[in-house]
Amino acid sequence: MAELKIDKDLVRELAALLDETGLAEIEWEQEGQRIRVSRAHGVSTAPNPTPPTTGATVTPETEPPSADIPGAVRSPMVGTVYLAPEPGEAPFIAVGGDVTEGQTLFIIEAMKTMNPLPAPRSGRVARILVGDGAPIEYGEVLLILE
Repeated sequence: MAELKIDKDLVRELAALLDETGLAEIEWEQEGQRIRVSRAHGVSTAPNPTPPTTGATVTPETEPPSADIPGAVRSPMVGTVYLAPEPGEAPFIAVGGDVTEGQTLFIIEAMKTMNPLPAPRSGRVARILVGDGAPIEYGEVLLILE
């Protein structure tokens, strides 16, 4: 097996970019090698698996809301969030759409298990703050319900 060679200058540039942008994590990929730099987790490298896509596109907000905003729905776990039940299908929710208590908002993949995230209450989706296939942290605000 070939020895993994890490470009330390690239890692430093990615870390500096984290500081400049205020992001918690950044990932770089080229020729089947991926480098992820995270404030909480350091640096990891892995072969590039092809992530599932749903065709649903949501542009995450640039400024995450404060933790004390009413209607904030938080992630109950660390994982990867998906906006639709299967690749190519319609997303569970849309901005401006109504949801009922218990309705599935997202699927969170954690430890290779798909976990539906139910709506904690009924309301209207004001903002969706994550993109499809995005890594999420415990307690991260995923959406705002009005």
